[in-house]
Amino acid sequence: MPRRQILSSDEKERLLVVPDDDILLTRMCFLSEQDLVLINKHRRPANRLGFAILLCYLRGPGFTPDKNSLPHDGVMSRVAERLKLQPDLWREYAAREETRWEHLAELYRYLRLAPFSRSLQKTCIRHLYPHAMRTDKGLILAEEMLAWLHNNNVIFPSVDVMERTLAEAATLADRAVFSTLTTQLEQRHKTALDNLLASGDEQLSRLAWMLQPPGKINGKNVLQHIDRLNAIEGLALPEGITLSVHQNRLLKLAREGRKMSSRDLAKFSGTRRYAMLVCIISEARATLTDEIIELHERILGSLFSRAKRTQAERLQKTGKLIQSKLRQYLTVGQALLNARESGEDPWAAIEDVLPWPEFITSLEETQFLARKDNFDPLHLLTEKYSTLRKYAPRMLSALQFSAAPSALPLGNALDTVREMYRKQLRKVPSTAPVKFIPESWKKLVITPSGIDRRYYEFCVLNELKGALRSGDIWVRGSRRYRNFDDYLIPPADFEKSLKEKQLQLAIPTDCQEYLHSRMTLLASRLEEVNAMAIAGDLPDVDISDKGVKVTPLDNNVPSTVSPFANLVYGMLPHPKITEILDEVDSWTGFTRHFTHLKNNHVRPKDKKLLLTTILADGINLGLTKMAESCPGTTKASLEGIQAWYIRDETYAAALAELVNAQKKCPLAASWGDGTTSSSDGQNFRVGSHGRYAGQVNLKYGQEPGVQVYTHISDQYSPFYTKVISRVRDSTHVLDGLLYHESDLEITEHYTDTAGFTEHVFALMHLLGFAFAPRIRDLHDKRLFIHGKAEKYSGLQSIISTTSLNLKEIETHWNEVLRLATSIKQGTVTASLMLKKLASYPKQNGLAKALREIGRIERTLFMLDWFRDPALRRRVQAGLNKGEARNALARAVFMHRLGEIRDRGLENQSYRASGLTLLTAAITLWNTVYIERAIESLKRKGLQINEPLVSHLSPLGWEHINLSGDYIWRNNLKLGSGKYRPLRTVDVSLYKKQA
Repeated sequence: MPRRQILSSDEKERLLVVPDDDILLTRMCFLSEQDLVLINKHRRPANRLGFAILLCYLRGPGFTPDKNSLPHDGVMSRVAERLKLQPDLWREYAAREETRWEHLAELYRYLRLAPFSRSLQKTCIRHLYPHAMRTDKGLILAEEMLAWLHNNNVIFPSVDVMERTLAEAATLADRAVFSTLTTQLEQRHKTALDNLLASGDEQLSRLAWMLQPPGKINGKNVLQHIDRLNAIEGLALPEGITLSVHQNRLLKLAREGRKMSSRDLAKFSGTRRYAMLVCIISEARATLTDEIIELHERILGSLFSRAKRTQAERLQKTGKLIQSKLRQYLTVGQALLNARESGEDPWAAIEDVLPWPEFITSLEETQFLARKDNFDPLHLLTEKYSTLRKYAPRMLSALQFSAAPSALPLGNALDTVREMYRKQLRKVPSTAPVKFIPESWKKLVITPSGIDRRYYEFCVLNELKGALRSGDIWVRGSRRYRNFDDYLIPPADFEKSLKEKQLQLAIPTDCQEYLHSRMTLLASRLEEVNAMAIAGDLPDVDISDKGVKVTPLDNNVPSTVSPFANLVYGMLPHPKITEILDEVDSWTGFTRHFTHLKNNHVRPKDKKLLLTTILADGINLGLTKMAESCPGTTKASLEGIQAWYIRDETYAAALAELVNAQKKCPLAASWGDGTTSSSDGQNFRVGSHGRYAGQVNLKYGQEPGVQVYTHISDQYSPFYTKVISRVRDSTHVLDGLLYHESDLEITEHYTDTAGFTEHVFALMHLLGFAFAPRIRDLHDKRLFIHGKAEKYSGLQSIISTTSLNLKEIETHWNEVLRLATSIKQGTVTASLMLKKLASYPKQNGLAKALREIGRIERTLFMLDWFRDPALRRRVQAGLNKGEARNALARAVFMHRLGEIRDRGLENQSYRASGLTLLTAAITLWNTVYIERAIESLKRKGLQINEPLVSHLSPLGWEHINLSGDYIWRNNLKLGSGKYRPLRTVDVSLYKKQA
């Protein structure tokens, strides 16, 4: 088998380590009476200590400590204490190699450990093979191999032997993947795939054309995408050709292939070339399907928005005329009243104030003003019918829809419209389904003369949008619009985990036990807060018949913080942004996580090129301008780095490195312990090609933009970021808590109003997070209880008239557990499920059950909010940190007018990730130097008021040079353990101010 590198040097070092966990160390170092008898057979104290340590290592993690280094301190101290010996004896023991080997042979017999023979190696490879079919990540395979060795009482071989074993398993899996993907291909398939790579001198290859992004949001680009999808279907690849290969493998091969030119792909051997093309085509089919649906949704959205704007403009234009008519008819009405009272002729009275011909004209004008299309934008939709008609027939023909039982009427309506398009019918059949039509559409669709064709088509395609989002209708070949049940763990696997109590959720899995505990807590909390409300003891909260009023928090930042912050920041060096990145990398080595797409152990030869590419993303300069601003670089070299080393997962791993480094800084503990966090969305305008990908969020105006959603810890480190476009913030709250890669253990999370829904409250609780949103319209929210509101007279005005429906929870309890378990295990992302739940019709049982759980948790939270001002202050402080971090991000992301001009979501994601990495690096650099500045002040004899330190922020940027030429200066590189000199400040001036 060919030798290949499976593990990086860092991974090799991390592979055989003893964890720093007191419970695991205590368990590892336990010595039984039988062990002690064996140990005490050795006369010399050093031999007893060494033998015992080797015993603990072999029986615990399975390997032995290196003879040239000391064992883990926790192991040495525990074993030495148990044997009543000095830990220093290890040095004496380690000096005799022969004794060590004799002891190992004795321990192998005692523990019944077998050597790692060639036959066991083959058995191990067979065990690793299915794992290698799922992933090619060496560390994951190595951990699985260690577990196998440990469970089978096999002596751990050297790391080199382990790596050769892993390489054999990985190579066998690679060959099997390529073979599986190509075995079913006939010669006609291979010829068609090869033709995709052919291109003229100046023309795109057929493959490159298939992979083009959608462009502007219009019918023409929908048709072009349908052409691409039809071209893929025209290849007629065998059905299910990719089903036997794990999704991780498919995605990696597809991503690798997309980065290559058609010429590069053509150079591969036949088997590998065809396998990669199959993966690329498979992923492209799913992407095109999803993008066609998204284009359709956005076109519909723009048509509805245009209709609303048109209706609003018409109302504005006719506003003066409407007022005139109102005054006119008020005058006529008054004249009629006067005529009745005086007994005069009413017709003459009207003639006196409004001549009859003018009265008739006025009636006609009023009839025009009173038309429904002046007040209901739905009446204006058909003015843009041609836009829909341009692409809808081909879209319905190209996509294959399936419907859940609850959505069958809509599914049948789709078939009807598709058939009308195919047969070019001008009228809607009288038998066409109409049960799915909402009340707001019925008068437009169903008319006295029959079904209005245009409104029927509009209605069907608009309802399709909601059904796709909820999962009631799904699309063959889609990644984002699949059957809801397909996203969850299989029912049989769930039932097995439930029976074995392996769901790993934060709640009791028995429904009655869960409900009893929550209802008991709710009743207790209601009684407590009710008593406080009656006594007027709720701090800064007033509950009366008019509702609830919470007094805003006062500013608790001491006035002395500002002079202290100015003093400390005045001492910080004034670096360039390039110097900060270079220095932070020297501390953390975060650049080592940017590995090659094809080989996880290859890193860029020129680290400065990598840092330059990251900087181009983070400051929004782009590769072309960055090449001009950074001497010694070219656009081509930066594009090469971006193509092969910049990915979402490499950015995430590098960010985790910086977050972990921040967590280890002593100063960071002054701001928090790393267990609370907040999240917020930040809107960036889009320009140039980015306008096609941007979407309008009315919260930020009428201009299209991109929303970047970021999670930040209480230690100011941003630990997760995601481009979320126009989606409500609450959809993505859980993603950051579940999928970040740092060592933070978040237990409590804060958001603003946009970050909460009842479904989010429910899932946060089920997955073990305390959720505390700052709800802007809290006075409009109601408490939900199980029982009579009269029991809580102090809260009665804010208790909902709708009681908690515990039956819904009981009925759908297993569905709730299955959903939460699927999210917890990573089978599906939380954001995708929350989107679908939000789109579910109100009668859906699972959505209703989650809503009831969410109501319980929101009620408990509101009661805590009323009674606990400390909670309000924590939430306020957490959100303030997020807003301050957003200000830093806005300052860093300064080029191109702060606009995102990338058309594709992938490149937009790189911009957001680069920006987050830069802000994390600045935060870490500031933290380190603020800490050094404080220590310097203490050495100078300044008495530091420690509570002031907790009010300092590491998010300042005025001392950092963010613009100009971006030069990497090797001659300014600091040595290991060296720092830049602090600036001199006048401490006496601060003392006077303080």
